Amino acid sequence: MNEETLDPSSPEEWAEFRSLAHRMVDEMLAHLASLRGQPVWREMPAEVRRALGSGPPGADGRAPRQGIGAAAAYEEFVRNVRPYPNGNIHPRFWGWVMGGGTPLGMMADMLAAGIDPNLGGFNQAPALVEHQVVAWLGELLGMPGSSGLLVNGGTMASTVGLAVARFAKSRQLGLDSRADGMQAWPGEAVRAPLVFYGSTETHGWARKAAELLGLGARAFRRVPVNAEYECDVAAMERMIGEDRQAGLMPFCIIGTAGTVNTGASDDLDALATLAKREGLWFHVDGAFGALAWLSDELRALVKGLDRADSIGFDLHKWGSLPFECACVLVRDGEAHRAAFASPASYLAASTRGVIAGGLPFADRGLELTRGFKALKVWLSLKADGVDKLVRIIEQNVAQTRYLVARIGREPKLQLLAPAPLNITCFRYATAGTDDATLDALNAELLLRLQERGIAAPSSTVLGGRYALRVANVNHRTRREDLDVLVDAVLTLGAELEA
Repeated sequence: MNEETLDPSSPEEWAEFRSLAHRMVDEMLAHLASLRGQPVWREMPAEVRRALGSGPPGADGRAPRQGIGAAAAYEEFVRNVRPYPNGNIHPRFWGWVMGGGTPLGMMADMLAAGIDPNLGGFNQAPALVEHQVVAWLGELLGMPGSSGLLVNGGTMASTVGLAVARFAKSRQLGLDSRADGMQAWPGEAVRAPLVFYGSTETHGWARKAAELLGLGARAFRRVPVNAEYECDVAAMERMIGEDRQAGLMPFCIIGTAGTVNTGASDDLDALATLAKREGLWFHVDGAFGALAWLSDELRALVKGLDRADSIGFDLHKWGSLPFECACVLVRDGEAHRAAFASPASYLAASTRGVIAGGLPFADRGLELTRGFKALKVWLSLKADGVDKLVRIIEQNVAQTRYLVARIGREPKLQLLAPAPLNITCFRYATAGTDDATLDALNAELLLRLQERGIAAPSSTVLGGRYALRVANVNHRTRREDLDVLVDAVLTLGAELEA
């Protein structure tokens, strides 16, 4: 019987693959080293779309029955994939909030895939690495000793936090047991509709989570914001009282550290006080802004973060790690586990062997099968240290202030919102031109910036006005890149007005 493997099957084949692997690493590092001279983004030609299965049905759209070999497959990657990402690794990418990764992070993902551990838990060094990383993050963000979990992104991190909040309310109501003695899932058999609160600037994860957790989209109560796009805490307090009078059951308050639109941060201290007074869970969505807590210079902007019951934040944003890597921290570790643990005989823990210690990470979230995300966090913090990460964060904020000052010196540029952290919203504007015309002009201007490969901001709408939005979590950005952006906006604006 001729048995096969997916490994190279002879010393000669191993040598051939080793040569190809070295070439992959060398060429990828060369690509990263040359980013500044490349376009930020480029449109895929029709032939690339066809090769990747887009367009009319044809042979290129069919799954390959016979392999072409690793070298030939890699050549297709070099030709059709590597030149056409969304551009977030480039020094002039500021769209949405996307970090750019690092060479060491790239290698960490390779090393993690090489040993390929399942991080549900198990008696293994990778599990200890994740435990250590979670402990570090809890210490750094003012929640020492907290329970935690690495997940794919901020949406999942905050959804886990909300699920634990819902469980905690269910248990408080005496609804945390079943006839079989197992812990009930959050919110099961609740007698009154559960509701939770966040500002109108809260990220869209909250609505998704409400629906996913069976609460319904109306369970998320949207609170107005002030002129600085921060949550109106007094309005939230009034809404909580009115909802209780109407027979609803508040269970959680969400505060945002770094809103997605403008980078504003809610008054987390005031929200924490309100949550405590009302007996509610306090969750902080700190997708990118939570890491401002690490900086002595910036910590005041997120004062009160350390009073949260749970925090969700991304490390692939202001932590500059490759996608995907986020974290949720929960102060009450017992509640965290009870909300998700689901015993099964085939996963029973042992005092010895591979499964000694059980599957602690599987008991903290939805996923049983989990990759080794912790390695890139662990290696990066070991190699560079927290202090260097803090300097990068402070550098991005200083660059944002530089951009705001540059905009303020240009008569044809208009700042559309305060920029307290690292997001700048502005537009090209000529006196006497109506908003509808300016909206259309700036929308086209943004597309030309992107399509010409000059820079990649994104957009938003503030006060009914279209804004160019620069979200700077980019460790590769220099001030000269921001000057390139401003100069290009002025040139393209004049071009469009002509």
